[in-house]
Amino acid sequence: MKEKFSAYFDLDGLNTTVSREILAGFTTFISMAYILFVNPSVLGASGMDKGAVFTATALASALGCLLMGILAKYPIATAPALGINAFFAYSVVIGMKIPWQTALAGVFVASLIFILITIFKLREMIIDAIPADLKYAISGGIGLFIAFLGLSDGGLIVANKSTLVGLGPLNVGTTWLTIFGLVVTAILMVRRVPGGIFIGMVASTILGLATGLIKAPSSIVSAAPSLRPTFLVALRHVGDINTLQLWVVVLTFLLVTFFDTAGTLVGLANQAGFMKDNKMPRVGKALASDSTAMLAGSLLGTSPVGAYVESSAGIAVGGRSGLTAVTTGVLFLFGLFFSPLLAVVTTQVTAPALIIVGVLMAQSLRQIKWDQLEIAIPSFLILIGMPLTYSISDGIALGFIMYPITMIAKGRGKQVSPIMYGLFFVFIGFMWILNAG
Repeated sequence: MKEKFSAYFDLDGLNTTVSREILAGFTTFISMAYILFVNPSVLGASGMDKGAVFTATALASALGCLLMGILAKYPIATAPALGINAFFAYSVVIGMKIPWQTALAGVFVASLIFILITIFKLREMIIDAIPADLKYAISGGIGLFIAFLGLSDGGLIVANKSTLVGLGPLNVGTTWLTIFGLVVTAILMVRRVPGGIFIGMVASTILGLATGLIKAPSSIVSAAPSLRPTFLVALRHVGDINTLQLWVVVLTFLLVTFFDTAGTLVGLANQAGFMKDNKMPRVGKALASDSTAMLAGSLLGTSPVGAYVESSAGIAVGGRSGLTAVTTGVLFLFGLFFSPLLAVVTTQVTAPALIIVGVLMAQSLRQIKWDQLEIAIPSFLILIGMPLTYSISDGIALGFIMYPITMIAKGRGKQVSPIMYGLFFVFIGFMWILNAG
């Protein structure tokens, strides 16, 4: 069996071993296992059943990892992406007052489009049409938005009538639980301890249980929660996607997942040394893997699935083949049986994870050409617009509308692609719809 694994994944050619790949897969899983608890918390805000979302998250993550490992043979794990799940819950469902069932149908439709443009190799063309600086701004802006959510959930930032927002009260025990988790997680991340985010969540939970701030669960292991509340709901509500506003939502699901996954894949491929002549081998299979997982995830009942930057932890300890991703996928299946822990993973426990992931995503901002105002202005509008409007789509709209304007003003209008001009009108329509509503 060991020889078969070695031959299929070309472990000798990649200068790695079965044991090293399994360790890398475990490291990646520990680094991203928090999504099993964070995703139900985020999507639960939209009214979705947290137990069903937990099961859907585990199954969709496992499927994506297995496909990425077996088909594309990359040590890259997938799971429902942070940021786009916040867009789903807070912007679409809560902000636009769209039922979560309809929003889930939007994810399903976006995933079908995803698969089609992957088959016809249009993803690369669209990716090329969007300026790299705006991609970096989207990633960084989502990072700020996620961090803002974490600070708010943890009680560190609260509403303030005089200044809109302000520092939360520091005489509340649960707020100090968030602070403790943030400090511990930050130290672990700075020390590059594998699974720092997950360990920080465990430490916060233990402290919460010890101090009585978190109620102890009745059990730890149980059967996986039922998928019935969310299973195939997306399919039954496809007919609800019948307005321009909802099609803009679908487009936003598509665009955000598009940029996040593409950027993550390229970044991880660079880290592992896979890039050849500035191109990623087997990129078509990698894109097919994540788009298939996104489709399956929408049918199971979760927000869009994408490649995870935490895969870098597994790559850092030597993961180089698809066996790393396969190991991570199998561990996600085992994770199905720990759903009772959902009760102890409160928003104060997950808040530090959101803040730290925000930091990781904001690192892309250093790539933006800040000395060129025609690029800096739309990038900044995307970056600052997401947290301040409390909407990822609004932030993207502000930047995409401003970009052609500043480029034309600079005399660089011919450098703007037809797709970007098309998106200019799409997002003007989107903003008009929001105001009309």
